[in-house]
Amino acid sequence: MNIKRSILLRVRVAFIFVLLFAIAVVVKTGHIQFVEGEKWAKLGEKVTFTNMTVKATRGNIYSDNGSLLATSLPFYKVAFDATLPKDKVWKEGLDSLAYRLSRFFGDRSTLDYKRMLQDARGDGKQYIVLSRQNIDYQDKKLMSEWPIFREGRLGGGVIFEKVDKRYRPFYRLSDRTIGYMNEEGKGAGLEFSFDKQLGGQDGSAYYQKIAGGVWKPIFDANNVKAVDGMDITTTLDINLQDVAETALLKAMMQHNADDGLVMVMEVKTGHIKAISNLSSDGNGHFREKFNYATAGLFEPGSTFKLVTMIALLEDSEVDLSDSVDTGNGEYTFYKNKVRDHEEGGLGKITVRQAFEHSSNVAMAKLVDKNFGLRPQKFLDHVDHLKLNKPIGIQISGEPMPKFKRPGEKGWSGISLPWMAYGYGIENTPLHTLALYNAVANDGKMIKPVFVTKISKADHVEQEFETETMVSSICSDKTLKKLKLMLEGVVQEGTAKNIKDSHYRIAGKTGTAQILENGRYTKKYITSFVGYFPADNPKYTAIVLIKNPRGWYQYGSSVAAPALKEIADNIYARDIELHAAMAKEHLNEDGAFPVIRAGNQQELTMLCNELGVSNHTQTEEEWVRAAKSGNAVNWKKNLIGQNLVPDVNGMTFRDAIYLLESAGLKVFYEGKGRVASQSLAPGTRISKGSKILIRLNG
Repeated sequence: MNIKRSILLRVRVAFIFVLLFAIAVVVKTGHIQFVEGEKWAKLGEKVTFTNMTVKATRGNIYSDNGSLLATSLPFYKVAFDATLPKDKVWKEGLDSLAYRLSRFFGDRSTLDYKRMLQDARGDGKQYIVLSRQNIDYQDKKLMSEWPIFREGRLGGGVIFEKVDKRYRPFYRLSDRTIGYMNEEGKGAGLEFSFDKQLGGQDGSAYYQKIAGGVWKPIFDANNVKAVDGMDITTTLDINLQDVAETALLKAMMQHNADDGLVMVMEVKTGHIKAISNLSSDGNGHFREKFNYATAGLFEPGSTFKLVTMIALLEDSEVDLSDSVDTGNGEYTFYKNKVRDHEEGGLGKITVRQAFEHSSNVAMAKLVDKNFGLRPQKFLDHVDHLKLNKPIGIQISGEPMPKFKRPGEKGWSGISLPWMAYGYGIENTPLHTLALYNAVANDGKMIKPVFVTKISKADHVEQEFETETMVSSICSDKTLKKLKLMLEGVVQEGTAKNIKDSHYRIAGKTGTAQILENGRYTKKYITSFVGYFPADNPKYTAIVLIKNPRGWYQYGSSVAAPALKEIADNIYARDIELHAAMAKEHLNEDGAFPVIRAGNQQELTMLCNELGVSNHTQTEEEWVRAAKSGNAVNWKKNLIGQNLVPDVNGMTFRDAIYLLESAGLKVFYEGKGRVASQSLAPGTRISKGSKILIRLNG
């Protein structure tokens, strides 16, 4: 009996071995169909198998402090194999499952979902997609507890197919710089430029074609596992990016402009800390459509006069104290007029004044006189400053700058004078930013940096160091003069409207007419580029706004205030930029903190919190502080109907509230507390009165 059982067992094992071998053969030749569960299709039934790509998970993009700018999150497509649930599970859970699907997706009624599920089961469909909407991981966990689905993959037929989607935690912040990458291999920005590193290495797996033309993955030893992409860390500072983008948007809306851009660069490292490009949709909204900062070509206008001055100071006898006659602001070159923006002209001025007040006539005359017979000498400076070719930054898509050359088509007698003030040439705003940053960086021009490292988990695969483009853009003697003039533009020249009492900005305004169909129009490109603080520069920034509408059409009134707003915000945030507080603002030893004037209730609460003795001598809401030993006495402040309030010593918030409540239109300069007011306290207010308050400390 035991012998018979032993023989029978061996026969069964042999039979199974032969059967498995036969199955292996027909699988290899593609003549078997796998079915979920324990059933097998009949041998010889021809099915289609193919090897498909398995996409790798894309790497992350980080800001300079590790904040996520872009990441791939797992989402799931919900599919279903209607043949797998057992009859009892199916009958008990169908109605409830259809109801839950309808409530969750909201794209079909409960009855429609029930019919779809019943039809799939009746037709023996092994794969149907229940909704085009993808779900996240939390929704997947929720659905896994639903009727039928709770039986799992084999018992309940639910199929959750993982789909990676690109997610931007800060939404459209620096949208065109971060960029995108689509399935067709097209893209822009860092996503496209670092696609090889971010994309990883795709794997492969065998798939089976089933009913409805759907491909379903199957296990195979020859499948190749995907290698996930690496991460990149950018130079972008989220806080500065928000500041820059907000200031640009405000200026664009205020001037109803077509396009605009802003970039902030760290002087010593070349790190781009903020970059934004905005375009109008024509309906009062703005969004990023194109990276004008890195890939846009513009006539630089008067910001190019810095190049002109470098050439003149390095290769001619011109000095800043020399005089140049600009006449009435017009000068004719070969029947073509050059005009200054100042009505009536500037007359006879020094070369320094010509730069600070941005005289086109002066620049054109000086260049024509000193380089008219040797234009290539002027262009040698353009070449030395790397303005004639792409910089070679980490973001692809840089265009070739446009500079005419002697002997080339289009070169004429007016080409050089026009070039002297930034017309007839085109380069990117990034070229201009890098040039001005070189002045701030003591003459060393460095390449702008967008990405600092590529890493895999905690291991750094590659780091990007700051690269020097030009070790010295000019002599030390010339550099000192350039810095002097750039500070003069803000202190005395075209940008004196952004002069600040706490720190200095050095820079240059630019205004260029827009060329359309070969003719210059009455539309303008306004710009301002500069660095701050001027005495010890930490940041260089550029603002460019195209086609502002309204009264303001110049770089001084459109772009410069936007840059000033950015600089003010950065200055307020960065304590390292602040000078030590003036001695007169410091507390006396053993005395109470600086308290001058304000709302009595708030000041009393503050003193009580700090443990400072204080006593009131008035029931008035607004008071002034008087020192009495180590205590404070609150005295009545001059506030009267139709009278100018006394706001000296108040915080800006309190001062602006009182003055506007009194019916005054308020203008201000500086920061901190009110140091002086243009209308004397107690003066009677007339309708439409204006007041200027100066803040200090």
